[in-house]
Amino acid sequence: MKRASLVLTLALAAAFSTEAATAQTLKTVKDRGMLSCGVSQGLPGFSTPDDKGNWTGLDVDICRAIAAAIFNDATKVKFAPLSAKDRFTALQSGEIDVLSRNTTWTLSRDTSLGANFTGVTYYGTTTEQNLADYFKGNNMKYEVIAFSTADETVKAYESGRCDVFTSDVSQLYAERLKLANPADHAVLPEVISKEPLGPMVRHGDDQWFDVVKWTLFAMVDAEELGVTQKNVDEMAKSDKPELKRAFGTDGNLGEQLGLTKDWVSRIVKAVGNYGESFDRNVGAGSKLGIARGLNQLWNKGGIQYAPPIR
Repeated sequence: MKRASLVLTLALAAAFSTEAATAQTLKTVKDRGMLSCGVSQGLPGFSTPDDKGNWTGLDVDICRAIAAAIFNDATKVKFAPLSAKDRFTALQSGEIDVLSRNTTWTLSRDTSLGANFTGVTYYGTTTEQNLADYFKGNNMKYEVIAFSTADETVKAYESGRCDVFTSDVSQLYAERLKLANPADHAVLPEVISKEPLGPMVRHGDDQWFDVVKWTLFAMVDAEELGVTQKNVDEMAKSDKPELKRAFGTDGNLGEQLGLTKDWVSRIVKAVGNYGESFDRNVGAGSKLGIARGLNQLWNKGGIQYAPPIR
């Protein structure tokens, strides 16, 4: 019995030791002085570099917001462009601190990849399985022609090899820009899936998980509270309880995350609230011109929602 107890004690000690060893991401990022963020290899509106290597996009803004919350400097991010095949390995191996790369949140990914999704940055995507389900459910016939890359799909469509092509709604708008005459082609209004896209972090570091998810939540909550890049300093003077908590003038919520009292202000000053980031990168203020749709706030007809900062 004593031997069994000793084995159990050692096993528990090892488990706690492993957990403590992995719960170091925030410290590692601070010590390094830079956030390592995995993004796509170039998807307009979400993560794409210009000719000078400056990255922009909705997914990019999440990483810049995290850097702003930690360093008060949104430029302290190293972007790692990753293929769909390599993205999970890069996160698992520790090559990147966070994966912010138009990745759909599913049960299998949540349980088998050693990673956690931290929230939803964009709703509305389709996959081959969703396509099959949709056509079967509506008693429609179709023929699938699959290609290995998005560029091959676009070329096949433009050459007439296929009548239509399907992908993430977000990607459809981006790929349309590559066509010779984008205005001659339409993205159909039917969204056949509301699959959620969001950032991922590794299992085993709850503090880092909290930092990343509450960075996104802060952007969504800021929009709901009416806090913008232009008015953030003025709103920080408000006596409203919800704003005092968000801006750290009441309580120590920022410190509980391992950040500073002004973490929300840092985020909004750097990238704006969620709505500002959406509009600038993929919405009405961008070349893509994607309607908010499901990505509108819950109180404006959409399903985008974040827990309150309190």
